[in-house]
Amino acid sequence: MKHARITSEEEYFLKHEMELRRKTQAEHEKKLKAEEKKKLKELHYMHCPKCGMDLTEIEFRGIRVDKCFSCEGTWFDAGEVEAATNLGKNTLDSIFTLFKKDKKA
Repeated sequence: MKHARITSEEEYFLKHEMELRRKTQAEHEKKLKAEEKKKLKELHYMHCPKCGMDLTEIEFRGIRVDKCFSCEGTWFDAGEVEAATNLGKNTLDSIFTLFKKDKKA
């Protein structure tokens, strides 16, 4: 079997074509990841991470707290715990008292 010799020009175009295909594939994968992330967000957004039921956003003294009235979970988004702690102990106590399940119900 005789091997054909690849010229520099052929090698250049082959490498160029392969690089284009790699970029196209990478863009395709990036798009799929973005679409999957969007689907997951639509599926999970404002749903309780514990039980999956809807979350209700409640604002208290400038802090937005996500509350699940199914399992009684209380969820803070990024930065909200820090913001609440900056309000002081009395405000934190008020938040926890407000969101604590009423035992009489």
